[in-house]
Amino acid sequence: MGDQHRHVHAAGQTQRGRNWPGPWRRTPGRLFGTSLVRLYQLTLSGFVGNSCRHLPTCSEYAHEAIARHGLWAGGWMGLFRVLRCGPFGTHGIDRVPEVLAPRYVWFTPWQYWRIGRKGGEA
Repeated sequence: MGDQHRHVHAAGQTQRGRNWPGPWRRTPGRLFGTSLVRLYQLTLSGFVGNSCRHLPTCSEYAHEAIARHGLWAGGWMGLFRVLRCGPFGTHGIDRVPEVLAPRYVWFTPWQYWRIGRKGGEA
């Protein structure tokens, strides 16, 4: 890993790694979800190759979405991001929203499909 995987914090500290370094609550669901993503990154990701059409990559996006918004919302956001990453899907910079709009509620998971799409908003 080179310098491309460094994150500089406001305090000037440098953290190495590919996943979002921000603060997040370590609840059991979030730890489970981010651990699954990290397991994928350490094992299967090398076989899949660098074919993600977005920045951050789909696994980095899923890790951050789960860390920020929990296993349920973040898991759906990560799943829909992977589905958008196909050959006829979107591409480019696609950030995880810091805060979700009130219309994204747990009992309507299909709504998370709009996040990150062209014209969609968080």
